[in-house]
Amino acid sequence: MKIATWNVNSIRARQERVLDWLRTAQPDIVCLQELKCTDADFPTDAVREVGYHAAVHGQKTYNGVAILAKEEPRDVVKGLSDGVDDTHARLIAATVGGIRVVSAYAPNGQSVDSEQYHYKLQWYERLRRYLDSRHQPGEPLVLGGDWNVAPADIDTYDPKEWEGQTLFTDKEKAALRKVCDFGLKDAFRELYPDVQKFSWWDYRMLAFPKNRGLRIDHLYVTAPLASRLVASDVDREARKGKQPSDHAPVWIELRS
Repeated sequence: MKIATWNVNSIRARQERVLDWLRTAQPDIVCLQELKCTDADFPTDAVREVGYHAAVHGQKTYNGVAILAKEEPRDVVKGLSDGVDDTHARLIAATVGGIRVVSAYAPNGQSVDSEQYHYKLQWYERLRRYLDSRHQPGEPLVLGGDWNVAPADIDTYDPKEWEGQTLFTDKEKAALRKVCDFGLKDAFRELYPDVQKFSWWDYRMLAFPKNRGLRIDHLYVTAPLASRLVASDVDREARKGKQPSDHAPVWIELRS
């Protein structure tokens, strides 16, 4: 089974690129983020034509997440459902092939002195409570998403340059670790603890050709799935060409 996650940075702007990638990469499940469209505007029919069902939690202009799968997603849950007044479409969950799949788009945080940064840290606390209230570490669970955190020095091209900046602050890394302490493993790092690969590159300053990136898109799995991991990678080719997303798809393969 192949499971991927990809921040597409506007599904309408990137629709043909996404469809082409689905045709060629043939993942069984894909977690998408930053759709920037409502449920009604999501290209459900076009996605179905290339063999995928879609569960969508959209939002006009901003955010938006989805789960695409060859098998129809079941038991769909949208949002953190914790009673907090939050209109951001940042999480959707569904069951596919006996696996509970969560697609998440963590807040960016903007700058460390902003309200958005505090919202980001609170959102991570809410996510941990969501996991505690709905799941067990012993169940097959995968969380794919744009986490907007580079967890370690190896996950940035220049730790000194990024020190103290949003996406790499100690508080953000600690918030992500607390979520992982639920019983989640970083799938890529489980297989490749010392390999440096990035999933996001700024559009500016030739960041992509210079490979000045960050690894902020991750797939996290519980122990039953971690034991089935056979491969993981970043599809750097999908970041190339005309009008790409600034993120590349990240994928894992599980043995049956």
